[in-house]
Amino acid sequence: MKIIIELPTWLGDTVMATPAIENLLNFYDRPEVFFIGSKVSISLMKDHPFCKGNYVLKRKLIDIFALRKQIKKTNLIVSFRNSIRSSLFKVFNTNINFYKYNKNKTKSSHQVEKYNEFINYLLKINSRPKLLKIHKKIDLNLPKLSIGINPGASYGSSKCWHVDGFTQVASSLAKDFDIYIFGGALEVELAQFLEKAIRKKGVKNVFNLAGKTSIDSLCAYISKMQLFITGDSGPMHIAAAYKIPTISLFGSTKYLETSQWKNKESVIIKRDLECQPCMKRICPLGHHNCMKLITAESVIIEAKRLFSKVKIN
Repeated sequence: MKIIIELPTWLGDTVMATPAIENLLNFYDRPEVFFIGSKVSISLMKDHPFCKGNYVLKRKLIDIFALRKQIKKTNLIVSFRNSIRSSLFKVFNTNINFYKYNKNKTKSSHQVEKYNEFINYLLKINSRPKLLKIHKKIDLNLPKLSIGINPGASYGSSKCWHVDGFTQVASSLAKDFDIYIFGGALEVELAQFLEKAIRKKGVKNVFNLAGKTSIDSLCAYISKMQLFITGDSGPMHIAAAYKIPTISLFGSTKYLETSQWKNKESVIIKRDLECQPCMKRICPLGHHNCMKLITAESVIIEAKRLFSKVKIN
């Protein structure tokens, strides 16, 4: 059985799709899988034991034509994207079974369940989504207990907590933990600003990894954290996959849909304002109170509680 799977574009969505992907692939006897998608989604899934190849699909239509040889030899195409580009697979290859995810046809609340509901419909089964699954070989050891801080989010500034808050938390916990700052290529400036602010507090054991990690090394570092503090982001879901104790700060987005999946040591901190969740990239009211009103003290309290709980267990 040869299957082409088009992955979600975003890193976090790809992690949340992994339970559905596992249920799909385990339905068949040793399937051969060809993943296509964005650079980050492919990087996350390229080490799957059933993966026989992958292709970073760009926006140009010519990329669809470039895949025609592989598609002709494929039994099934499953797309986790609801895009016009995805529909072209069916237009160009009418003799192949093609299924495309449509969020408007799902009834579940959490995104993990929505993706799994799509696979259940496709296979006519009634499976439950299990754990998030990242197939990476981790070969990394850190010298001290470590806390990860992820101040940015690819979606937009509305997901981001303020730098002062992260600074207070980091300086409060740095005596017992090394501090690691995470971020993508677009968040390097934010991470540098945060690093300087933390160092001004007299903290020397802070390490800025923003813009310096591949998906492989990002997974490796996050898997070694004793605590992860983040907004709603791709790294938040990676932390969930590795069962890292996590404090998730939610503002503009729907925590019932995109909170960590099946991580028992996950804590959500949020405000309950009338304007949230607005689902906007930038605060439409200009005040960003859904994040500004989250206090550093509340995060520090939860951080210490989580760590003490982990030590007891």
